[in-house]
Amino acid sequence: MASLADDGFSAARLFSQGVSYTYDDVIFLPGFIDFPADAVDLSTRLSRRVPLSIPCVASPMDTVSEAAMAAAMASLGGVAVVHSNTEPRAQASIVRAAKSRRLPFVSSVPIFSPASAPTLNDFAGHDYALVTEQGDSLSKLLGVAVAADAASPEAPAPVSEYMRPAPRSASASFDFEQAAAFLADEGLDYAPLVSEEGEVIDLITSKDVERIRSYPKLGKPSLGADGKFVVAASIGTREDDKLRLEQLIQAGANAIVIDSSQGNSTYQLDMIKYAKKTFPEVDLIGGNVVTIGQAQNLIAAGVDGLRVGMGSGSICTTQEVCAVGRGQATAVYKVASYAKDHNVPVIADGGISYSGHIVKALSLGASTVMMGSFLAGSHEAPGAYEYKDGHRVKKYRGMGSLEAMTKGSDARYLGDTLKLKVAQGVVGAVADKGSVLRFIPYTMQAVKQGFQDLGASSLQSAHDLLRAETLRLEVRTGAAQVEGGIHGLVSYEKKSF
Repeated sequence: MASLADDGFSAARLFSQGVSYTYDDVIFLPGFIDFPADAVDLSTRLSRRVPLSIPCVASPMDTVSEAAMAAAMASLGGVAVVHSNTEPRAQASIVRAAKSRRLPFVSSVPIFSPASAPTLNDFAGHDYALVTEQGDSLSKLLGVAVAADAASPEAPAPVSEYMRPAPRSASASFDFEQAAAFLADEGLDYAPLVSEEGEVIDLITSKDVERIRSYPKLGKPSLGADGKFVVAASIGTREDDKLRLEQLIQAGANAIVIDSSQGNSTYQLDMIKYAKKTFPEVDLIGGNVVTIGQAQNLIAAGVDGLRVGMGSGSICTTQEVCAVGRGQATAVYKVASYAKDHNVPVIADGGISYSGHIVKALSLGASTVMMGSFLAGSHEAPGAYEYKDGHRVKKYRGMGSLEAMTKGSDARYLGDTLKLKVAQGVVGAVADKGSVLRFIPYTMQAVKQGFQDLGASSLQSAHDLLRAETLRLEVRTGAAQVEGGIHGLVSYEKKSF
C-alpha cells in the first residue's frame, strides 16, 4: 500500500546524497490547504533578538543599501544592511539618516545657505531645496527654495532673493499617515521635517503623499525598542573595523553583519569575540558560510545569526574563480538544520530571482532572505538611472568586482593585503523595477500563496513540517525546469502584478 514515504523525498534524504542543489534544481510537492493565503504569518527574526514583520533583507552592497533603502525596507517590516564600502563616519551617517525618520523614503533634497547661488542643476531634479543659516542640516531653518524660481545658469541669484519663508515644520518622528495628515490639516504643499533637537531631516511634499498612497498599504514597520527604524550595518574583519563598529553602534545600528565571502577564518572569529565582549547588547551576524563545519565555528564563537551563501549571487564569480562554494538550496538546508538547534536564525544570501526562490529558501530552514539584484534596480537603490539599448537601468556591481575593490571591498575577500587583485565579481546593470514600496508587498503576497500551497501557515509551521518530513521534495530534470516555466509561445508579456 502506497504511503507518504513513497511520494517525493524528505529534505533529510534528498540533501544527503552528496549533490549540490540550487533552488531551481528542487521543487516542493503541494500540501493540504485549510486556511486563506492572507492568514499566512511571515513574521520572523533577523537574528536572535531582532524581530521582523517580513523575511526580507537588503544586501550590504554599495549599489543596494544606503539610507533610502534602509528607510523603505524598515517601513515594510524588513531591514537593510548598510554597506561598509565607504569611510566609517560616512557609513554611520547613513545609519543615522535612516533612523532619524519614520517616513518610508529619503528625498535627499539639497540644503543651501542664503548666500549660495545655485543653478537649476544644483537642485538635482528636486522641486524644492531647504535653506538654513550655514547650508547644513544642523543650523537654523530659514526657508524653502523652489527650483522654478531659480535664475538662469548664466546669472544665478543668491537664494536669499527668492527663497520662501519656511512653513510650519512637521516632526521627524511622524510616520507616513501622521505626516500626510499634517500636510492636509495645515493646507500645505510641502513641509520640512525637523527633529526634536532642531536638526533639519528632510522635506515631505503632497506629491510624496500621492506617490506613497498609490502603493500597497504599508504594513507593520520594523522598529527597535527606541521606536526608531531597525537598521543593520556591515563591518569587516580588520583591526580598523573595530573603530567602524564603535561608530555604527553609536549611530544606533540594531545589528552588525560581519561581511566576508568566507566567514570561517581566524580573522572573523577574533572579530566576533571582540564585538561580543565589547558590545554584548548588539546582535552580531557572522558569515558567509555554506557548511555545518563553518557554522559550528561561528556559533561557538557567539554569533546571533548566520549569513549563508557563497558564489550564488548573480554578480558573484567566487565558484568560477576559486572553485569553492555550494549550491544554495543545499547550503541553506545544511546550515539551517544545524543552526536551529542553537537558536541561531539563518539568512539565505543570494540566488533570489523571483518569489518562488524565496518560498524555497524559507521552507528549507532560512528565517530571512538577503537580496541584491532583486532590489538593485529600484528607486531606493543608490545611483542614477541610465538608458541602455532602450531599457532604463541602474548599475549593479558585485563587491568582489575590481571596481568595488578599489573602494576597499577587497578586505571582504581577504585580498586587501595582496599585491595582485583578482576579481570575484562583475559590474553589470539591472532593469528599473520601480519602488520597493510597490513590488515587495506583491512579492510577499506571492510568498504567502506559496506557503498556502505547501500547507504552511507561517515560517515556523514550514520549518516544523520540514523537520517532521511532511514537506516533500523532488529533483527537477532540465526538461521539468523548462516545463515549469513559460514555454511554447511565439511571444508573451510577463507582468507579475
